[in-house]
Amino acid sequence: MSRKPTPLTDELRHYLLRVGTREDAVLQELRERTALLPGRDMQISAEQGQLLRFLIETLGARSCLEVGVFTGYSALCTALAMPDDGKLVALDVDAETTAVAREFFERAGVGHKLDLRIGPASQSLAELLEAKAEFDFAFIDADKESLEVYYRDCLALLRPGGVMAIDNVLWNGSVIEADNRRPATIAVRQLNERVHADERVALTMVPIGDGLTLLRKR
Repeated sequence: MSRKPTPLTDELRHYLLRVGTREDAVLQELRERTALLPGRDMQISAEQGQLLRFLIETLGARSCLEVGVFTGYSALCTALAMPDDGKLVALDVDAETTAVAREFFERAGVGHKLDLRIGPASQSLAELLEAKAEFDFAFIDADKESLEVYYRDCLALLRPGGVMAIDNVLWNGSVIEADNRRPATIAVRQLNERVHADERVALTMVPIGDGLTLLRKR
């Protein structure tokens, strides 16, 4: 055991990826395609994707929700971990980047699991709430200024015992910079405090990637 995380050098992370993840060829190709695009840093890491897959398989999740798709790496990790009759409702505003996601879903043979909705996520979430939808798992990785709405609505849509993951909760370390008053930083900081105080959920914040909060709805 150790009282704090082992620092990850490039060599140690390479070892972690080699023995601690099982990245399908289609996922690796998607990651490499995304690396050539503007905004490539919005994609989650391979080890985060592996953790999502582990969580979804452990839950036996059949109904999943994702807010913020980009080119679809995390969404594809989710779909690959779900059973064949599972459904992923994925929300994004960008038809161009999500076209890449659609392509790779089809190539992976899981296109039938994807329900991609293009438009403001807040509007799509309101429609899901009105339809009384319910999900086993939700992943939030979208614009930070709207985190409060995304958390509120995703928690309402999550079944009791369901799990939510929220990405970028360390925000490249800026959450502890007292003089950082950028709107996105403030939004992440406020959400972290809200989740910490929310007795409706059990939670843990994991220092993987840019920080990932995992919570279970009580």
